[in-house]
Amino acid sequence: MTIPTTRPYHLAAGEGPALWHLGALLTFKATSDNTNERLWVQEAYGARGYASPLHRHTREDEAFYVLDGRLAVCVGDDVITAETGSFVWAPRDLAHAFCVESDEARFLAFSTGGRMDHFFFATGEPAPSATLPPPPDGPPDVEALVRAMTEYGVEMVGPPPQPRG
Repeated sequence: MTIPTTRPYHLAAGEGPALWHLGALLTFKATSDNTNERLWVQEAYGARGYASPLHRHTREDEAFYVLDGRLAVCVGDDVITAETGSFVWAPRDLAHAFCVESDEARFLAFSTGGRMDHFFFATGEPAPSATLPPPPDGPPDVEALVRAMTEYGVEMVGPPPQPRG
């Protein structure tokens, strides 16, 4: 559903399309389709070790806000410990990644501009429940993920970080 940006847009708690993606539950609170490609926002819920590969966006900036738990967020040469209430900005063209370091974490990931949210819908699956997905049967198809990322102007530059400590 496309919502013109001149009209208010609202989702209540628990609403929004939800996906299981690489071991996490992602609930989209806003998509590029309903913000005229100005913003997308996902609430991510993952267990210890849930991480993104080290990657670089060419079309949009990305940010993270930790709702509960602890993340390690790598941005350029910095590794930031982001705990509940922390905000991290990852500008376009700068390599970044995150990793859940607490037992579980909930955080917002969002980006200005672009359609990177379409990547998640192309490579995830609709979540039948608002829970973490069952453990995968095997490793993800990295080549398929790289192809999908490239389609949205994202370059994978390294493996996901591992939890510290």
